[in-house]
Amino acid sequence: MAAKIMLIGNLAIGLWCLDGDCEGARVRQVNSYFYAVKTLYVIRHAKSSWEDPFLDDFDRPLSSRGRSDAPRMGKRLKEKEIHPDLLLSSPAERAISTCLVIAEKIGYNLNNVHTDRRLYHADDDQLLSIVRGLNDANDEVAIFGHNPGLTDFVNRLSPEPVTDNIPTCGIVCLKFSLDSWKQVHWGKGDVDFFDFPKNR
Repeated sequence: MAAKIMLIGNLAIGLWCLDGDCEGARVRQVNSYFYAVKTLYVIRHAKSSWEDPFLDDFDRPLSSRGRSDAPRMGKRLKEKEIHPDLLLSSPAERAISTCLVIAEKIGYNLNNVHTDRRLYHADDDQLLSIVRGLNDANDEVAIFGHNPGLTDFVNRLSPEPVTDNIPTCGIVCLKFSLDSWKQVHWGKGDVDFFDFPKNR
């Protein structure tokens, strides 16, 4: 007996196949089960500017490189046909600016972008609390925040470490085979992809 998981949209279907061929025409479905899939896009803000040494950290804008990287990464998400149900950002200038640029590139309604002050320099435990509080009507969510919290967060969500550093404007996509965001636990996320501006 062999097993195969088929992913159709946000619905995962498990098939048990008696003849061991879950790909060919001989497949016989003898049992099936259904469960929801939650998808989380963890996005670090694009490169910020340090030109004004007196500017508060919260108010630092994107640098010229950041203004170039953000639309580039938005275009890559669009190419993957990614359409999150919710974009949730730290309200810090460099984070919300990154969020709005990417939102525009993927065709997300800018009026539906939300901010959460807790995302500003949140650590991994704070990020987990935020994710667990997400509305379950949103199956795909993108959060925009800051290091080192984001890197620690994805490394604890994945069974294996993902990276020692999410670069600026880097994106880690994790999928969870569960019905509710409240069920998210450390080590239960499957990394779907990890991308960043210098990856190509």
